[in-house]
Amino acid sequence: MLDAAPRFKLGSESELTYRLKWAAWEWLYRQAGCRCIGFEVRLQGPWGSVVDVVGVGPGNAIYAVEVKASRSDFARDNHTNADIARLQKRANALSRRIALANTPTYQPANNDQSRLELEQKRLRQRLATVSTKFHDPRFLSIADYHYIMAPPNIVRPETLPPAWGLLTPTPTELTPAPPKPTRKTTGTITNTLRAITRANTTAMMRAHGVQWGEDGAEFPPYADGENSTP
Repeated sequence: MLDAAPRFKLGSESELTYRLKWAAWEWLYRQAGCRCIGFEVRLQGPWGSVVDVVGVGPGNAIYAVEVKASRSDFARDNHTNADIARLQKRANALSRRIALANTPTYQPANNDQSRLELEQKRLRQRLATVSTKFHDPRFLSIADYHYIMAPPNIVRPETLPPAWGLLTPTPTELTPAPPKPTRKTTGTITNTLRAITRANTTAMMRAHGVQWGEDGAEFPPYADGENSTP
């Protein structure tokens, strides 16, 4: 495995996540044949998705790899719209119960209202962080192949969402990702390569302590149109 010296490590990510990203980089280079690879690549414009590792391989095939260091990290993105709807239904029912508990005619049990309010707080927090990324058609349209890179036993092959493959940090492909019939144009490839180049430039500048602006703010956004990346 490649030496994952922490030169390009983000301050917010764990050592394990960083090493998993490098394992994905190595697999893309050695096994998938990618020669243009970047970390933290923002695709689909300035408000688009940030992908942990992106590579462009033979035949301009685009690979997107999401790194998951824990089961909870994996589970957070592995929800469907139906899951969100069920959580919202629970939240609505809970709101009605709390409203009932606040009526003068209601005689609550000891700590009943506090318990309901605590449950409501936890449910709201869950709704705020839950993601449908692994099942989102728009996200799945950004690449020909989507993979999850995770330590052994964190993601089981049978729990993989449809259209995703599974990598482990040896690096080894446990489950091949099925190719998707993406509609790519020359502009799509150009924008992907541009996004990878910008991500790598940003990473190189950060690694060498380069900053912009009098206030020390790093890396101002580009201003060249819809497909710009900050």
